[in-house]
Amino acid sequence: MKNLSLVLNIVLFVLVGILFYLHFNTNGNEAKNTTVENHSHSDDAQPLKIAYLNLDSLEAHYSYFQEKSAELNKKKQSIQKELATKSQAIQAEIKKLQKNAATMTQAEGQAAEKKIIKKRQQLQQRQQQLQSELMQQQQSFNTDLHDRLNSFLEKYNKGKHNDFIFSYSSERSPLLYRNEAYNITDAVIQGLNAEDKQQPEE
Repeated sequence: MKNLSLVLNIVLFVLVGILFYLHFNTNGNEAKNTTVENHSHSDDAQPLKIAYLNLDSLEAHYSYFQEKSAELNKKKQSIQKELATKSQAIQAEIKKLQKNAATMTQAEGQAAEKKIIKKRQQLQQRQQQLQSELMQQQQSFNTDLHDRLNSFLEKYNKGKHNDFIFSYSSERSPLLYRNEAYNITDAVIQGLNAEDKQQPEE
């Protein structure tokens, strides 16, 4: 989802900033401290290993993401349908009141108007309740997806020893260039889908 993409890309942006800081800070310290220089340029130093994950592909091919997204969309459509039905009913009452206003007493008109106002207030409360529930479900889904991805990547990376695994999205990403040789998306999607199939159904 877009929220997940935004969160992961913010983390990516921060990590890139840290890398730049460490790089230039190390260069500055070389002139001040020969001990740091000798340590940072020792023969045992290993090159930085990185990989990246395409979030667009993950969202398109990760079964769990597709299923949960469909559930949330269905919930959203159900909310929209319920609110639209109740709103239309109120509009029908308003038209009816306007049509019969000439034949109604002042007391009858005030009572009908008060009834409509109360229904509008109830509809607003119901809208806020449903939107709050949907937002909570969305946040819970984002958290669960983030935890699943992190848990899998920790296991996946044990044999790969990548120092960083970045995320990439075509819509918003600080990565301006990426080498496909470091793309681990397909392997991650296959691993996630296989892992979910091994999980017992709830």
